[in-house]
Amino acid sequence: FDRGYLSQYMVTDNEKMVADLDNPYILITDKKISNIQDVLPLLEEVLKTSRPLLIIADDVDGEALPTLVLNKIRGTFNVVAVKAPGFGDRRKAMLEDIAILTGGTVITEDLGLELKDASIASLGQAAKITIDKDSTVIVEGAGQADAIAERVNVIKSQLETTTSDFDREKLQERLAKLSGGVAVIKVGAATETELKEMKLRIEDALNATRAAVEEGIVAGGGTALVNVIEKVASLDVKGDEATGRNIVLRAL
Repeated sequence: FDRGYLSQYMVTDNEKMVADLDNPYILITDKKISNIQDVLPLLEEVLKTSRPLLIIADDVDGEALPTLVLNKIRGTFNVVAVKAPGFGDRRKAMLEDIAILTGGTVITEDLGLELKDASIASLGQAAKITIDKDSTVIVEGAGQADAIAERVNVIKSQLETTTSDFDREKLQERLAKLSGGVAVIKVGAATETELKEMKLRIEDALNATRAAVEEGIVAGGGTALVNVIEKVASLDVKGDEATGRNIVLRAL
């Protein structure tokens, strides 16, 4: 989803400015966390497991954010905080999507739940989460397949009944994130230097592929240039424009 870390001091890779969390717990809430005491009992429980924690909340500010950052810097606790995606009722729906995907529970007053009463049992889990300044990617959430399938069917039924183009677009986005997936490319090499070079090449290839999907491609080997000759020649222009057209034709 399109939300990144709330503090750059939470990154684990200073070169790429991303935070990678392996086998993390996930706290999901629509509440604002300003007082660290609200989540302290839960943090102490997670700390005993030595596993990282992702906090998805309405916001994390006040004394809570600097306290989390300080513990992160000291190496006491590996934690990353991000703002919840969406707004209003759509935010609640997206948080519920994340909870179902990760096997967690949304801590919300709508269900009569308070942060101070939250336990590890209410947290979601995933194999890996990657967070940069703009986005969060959850890989292999621990949610039940049948619960995810049921949620997908609910969204599909909403798609069939909605009359708003905007709502339809947002529902399709949610559907894609739930029913789609995340590919993991494993890279190996003989040395650390070779591994780094290989990872950079794969990243270049991925970026090129994304650009092709978003913007399209043309045939290589000069084929595209040959194909446009007829179009350029058919342009009905006069004067300087005709001169320019002829120059381009000669070059082609």
